[in-house]
Amino acid sequence: MNEVHEVEVVVIGAGQAGLAAAYHLRRTGFEPGRDAVVLDHAPGPGGAWQFRWPSLTFGKVHGMHALPGLELTGADPARPSAEVVGAYFDRYERTFDLRVRRPVDVRAVREGTGGRLVVETSAGTWSTRALINATGTWDRPFWPRYPGQETFRGRQLHTAQYTGPEEFTGQRVVVVGGGASGTQHLLELAPYAAATTWVTRRPPVFREGPFDQEAGRAAVALVEDRVRQGLPPRSVVSVTGLPLNDAIRQGLADGVLDRQPMFDRITPDGPQWRDGRRVTADVILWATGFRAALDHLAPLRLREPGGGIRVEGTRAVADPRIHLVGYGPSASTIGANRAGRMAVRDIRRLLAQESAAA
Repeated sequence: MNEVHEVEVVVIGAGQAGLAAAYHLRRTGFEPGRDAVVLDHAPGPGGAWQFRWPSLTFGKVHGMHALPGLELTGADPARPSAEVVGAYFDRYERTFDLRVRRPVDVRAVREGTGGRLVVETSAGTWSTRALINATGTWDRPFWPRYPGQETFRGRQLHTAQYTGPEEFTGQRVVVVGGGASGTQHLLELAPYAAATTWVTRRPPVFREGPFDQEAGRAAVALVEDRVRQGLPPRSVVSVTGLPLNDAIRQGLADGVLDRQPMFDRITPDGPQWRDGRRVTADVILWATGFRAALDHLAPLRLREPGGGIRVEGTRAVADPRIHLVGYGPSASTIGANRAGRMAVRDIRRLLAQESAAA
């Protein structure tokens, strides 16, 4: 455990972004295990997908893009997405011999000697010249706080703890959150729950028609502008709106997606609004999203006063050795692929410059 492993590049995380980066590292001459290492805290392949609820089938997934170099074909849309993507990621790791090390918990990244970074983990210490952080958001579910929340006598859970609608049979459920997870939960829960109530901070925006490349670029640009300013990123989905598909249309017609404004407090029996209106609930399901899992980078003091890490492309402006992929504008499956390639390109250039200077 006291041995320090020296490599050129450490990749933290083996989700879409981490595997894309590992692929491009291998493709450009970085030997897995010798020149580069991928550290993943999950028990098996699949990134955050392996933790998704069983009723989230592959057919319900919006915009899952294949990893570079290996298409995802023949997937059964009725099969749980956790199984489909887990099997695909496993095949990908084996096909390109990426040698992901797991389960490994990265505890801290610190400044080392000789311009290197030190990565402290549950499986030992690595010394590296560059770091690709691909830790995503699943490990940091966001729980809003409201007055009286601790007095609620029912159950509170987050999307990260949701396992399917059956366990809510006969219960009165309040779903909080206007994103894709919130609407998926409501549509699933409606046939089982005694009653559902949908609450969001802002009125939901439903998107008609196809989401073309121009719209995609505009959405990514909005997110990218925030990380350039050093502000915490918003998800790409938050600026694209919700696709108005057949299931959403039916939910609107049936009244399942009858959105209510955000409540002001929580009583022992459920939410209460400023005008005195109340809803009695057995469960509050917080579909309120996630935040970037970056606590292990805290010793490097990369955060800006605005609370985020300022990023140009994928490179941390405060430290060119560090690249964040799957962060901000690259927090989508297609964006993660591009970010992995971009990070490896920039790291190769940086290491070449350092070698020439030496």
